[in-house]
Amino acid sequence: MSDQITAVKLPTPGTYTVDPAHSEVGFVARHLIGSKVRGRFTKFEGTIVIADPIERSSVEATAETASIETGVQMRDDHMRTNDFLDASNFPTLSLKSTGLTKVNDTEWKLAADLTIRGVTKSVVFDVEYHGAGPGTQPGSEVFALSASTEVDRRDFGVSFSGVLEGGAIVVGNKVRIEIEVEAGRQG
Repeated sequence: MSDQITAVKLPTPGTYTVDPAHSEVGFVARHLIGSKVRGRFTKFEGTIVIADPIERSSVEATAETASIETGVQMRDDHMRTNDFLDASNFPTLSLKSTGLTKVNDTEWKLAADLTIRGVTKSVVFDVEYHGAGPGTQPGSEVFALSASTEVDRRDFGVSFSGVLEGGAIVVGNKVRIEIEVEAGRQG
């Protein structure tokens, strides 16, 4: 059986909820001379409204900043402080779409307002649409996509500037945001 898809079914218009058990909100940042540190938020939610025409569709999502996980407790605790996400003062990150543009049957551009630490900036996500089909519950429908963008953390007030002897920076300024979504709609 071939993995090649010849036609991609678009989701039926309606309101879909992001399934946190089958989705992920993650990021990648450089550390020291270039190793990549990956992290994710374990508590998030989102709603996607599929419109007709689909270019009028919209997305709203949030992630709890305190739910950050990188696999190292000391680093996670530091990420929650004022040096980075300041989770006690800014308990959520948010995303609200402002436009959707088709590139081809499986690739889209999603313009959105991204808010981190109370600072909102316009960003564009590259979206790879994987398709739609029946869900596990009778009458339900799901669809899946991947989305990514790169931001400069300093644009959002995340200005930690740890520098080691000799001038090496501890954390890179560019952060890649990577999102995997499975969203479902009941009959």
